[in-house]
Amino acid sequence: MLEVADIFRRYGEAYLDTYGAKLPPRHRRAFQDILHCRTPALGGHLYACDHCGHQVYSYHSCRNRSCPKCHGDDTEAWLEKRRKELLPVEYFHVVFTLPKELREPVRSHPEICYGILMKAAAQSLIKLAADPRYVGGLIGVLAVLHTWTRTLLYHPHVHCLVPAGGVSDDQEWLPARKKYLVPVKALSRIFRGMFRDMVAKELPTLMIPEVAWKQEWVVYCKPTFQGADNVLAYLGRYVHRIAITNSRILSIKDGQVTFRYQKCGDSRWKTMTLSAHEFMRRFLQHVLPKGTHKVRYYGLWNPANRGRLHQVQILLARDKSVPLHERDLPEEEILAIPLPSEKTCPHCGKGILVLIDRIPRQGRAPP
Repeated sequence: MLEVADIFRRYGEAYLDTYGAKLPPRHRRAFQDILHCRTPALGGHLYACDHCGHQVYSYHSCRNRSCPKCHGDDTEAWLEKRRKELLPVEYFHVVFTLPKELREPVRSHPEICYGILMKAAAQSLIKLAADPRYVGGLIGVLAVLHTWTRTLLYHPHVHCLVPAGGVSDDQEWLPARKKYLVPVKALSRIFRGMFRDMVAKELPTLMIPEVAWKQEWVVYCKPTFQGADNVLAYLGRYVHRIAITNSRILSIKDGQVTFRYQKCGDSRWKTMTLSAHEFMRRFLQHVLPKGTHKVRYYGLWNPANRGRLHQVQILLARDKSVPLHERDLPEEEILAIPLPSEKTCPHCGKGILVLIDRIPRQGRAPP
C-alpha cells in the first residue's frame, strides 16, 4: 500500500529546500515523525521463531497524532472509556462550520481560535437546549475538531455528539422531542455571537471582515443511528481521524499524487491529482498546534459533572433495563502497535515469536 510517508521520502527534501524556512516547528516535527514511523530510525524489537528460527522486526510507531499509520488501537481505547459514560438514549450529530471569511484569521492564530471555535459551538448548544421550549435541562456535548475537506483544503469545523435529552436541576431526565433537538437557525446565530465575543476578548486586534458577522453561519443537526454500539462506531470515525488515510492514495509518480475522495452526500468515489508539493502543503496545514485538544467534553460530559452523569446513567438504566458498565475498572495503557510476542511465526506457521533483541533508537536532529 502506498503511504503518505512514501510521498515525503520521494519529494520531501525538495519540499524542505523550497519551503523549509517558512515551516512552523510542528510541521517539521510531523514531517520527520511520519517519515520515520515504523522504521529502524525509531528503534524496535527483534523476534525469532522458536521452531524455524525465522526473524521478525517490529519497529516503533511515531505516535504523532497526524500520522496515518498510528492510533488504530488508541481509538479502541478511547471508545472503551466512553462506554462508561454513554447514555442509553438516542443521539444527535451537530456540525458547526466557520464561514470562508474567517479561515485565514483563524489559521493565523490556531492555538487560540481552535479553542474558541469548540467552546462557542458547545456553549451555544448548551444555552439553547436549556430553554424549556426545547430540552429544558443540561445536555452533554462531545466536540471533535476537524480542519479539512475531503480534498485536504482548509475548512475548520466541529463535530458534536449530543444525547437526545438533558438533566434538570432536580436530577430528572428530560428527553428531547423525537428527531428534533433545537432550532438550527437560532443555534447558528447564538454560535456566531459567542464566537465573535470570544474572539474580541482574546484577540482584540485580529482583523476580521465585517461581512463574516452579517451572514448566516452553517450549522447542521441530524439524529444519529439508533443504539449505543452504533453510536460508538460512529464516534470512532471522527475522534482519531486525520486529513487523509493511506488507503486513499492511488499513485505517486512523476511528481504527482493521485488520491480518491467522496463528495459530501455522494457515495461515488472520485479522484484528484495534485503535485507532490501541493499535496504536502495541504496535508501539513492540518497539523494541530502543540497543546491543542482535538476532543473536548462539555455540559453533562464535562469531568466536573461525572457524579451527576452517573446518577443519570443509573436512572436511565433502571427505566430501560440497560446494564451499567463498571465504574472502577483499572484503565491500562494500550500501545499503538502490539508487540508480537504471542504471535505465530508467519514463515512456518508452527512456532511462536520470541523476543531476542531490542533495536536502539537512532539519533536525529531536532525538528
